Amino acid sequence: MTEAQFQDAVIAMCKLLGIAWYHPFFSRRSAAGWPDLALCGAHGFITRELKTERGKLTADQQRWGSMLRHAGVSWDVWRPDDLQSGRIQRELEAIR
Repeated sequence: MTEAQFQDAVIAMCKLLGIAWYHPFFSRRSAAGWPDLALCGAHGFITRELKTERGKLTADQQRWGSMLRHAGVSWDVWRPDDLQSGRIQRELEAIR
C-alpha cells in the first residue's frame, strides 16, 4: 500500500465516522515536518503522521512530533498495519 492509498483509506474512515480532517494541500509550501493529518471530533483532537511500513520519519517530523506532544497534543505515527489491526478505527472512535 502506498502512502497515498493509505491516506485515502484513513480519510474515508474519517468521513464514515464524522471526524473532521485536515491535510496540507501542497506540503512544499507548508512547514517542513508538520503531520500529515490533523483530526478533530467532538471528543478530541489528534495529529498523525502517515508512513508506509518501511517509511522513516525525517528529523523535522520527529521535531514536530516532540513539540506537539510536549504541548499536550496527541501526535503519533500510523502505518498500514495499524489499519488492519483496528488501531486507527479505535483511536478515531475515541475522539468521535
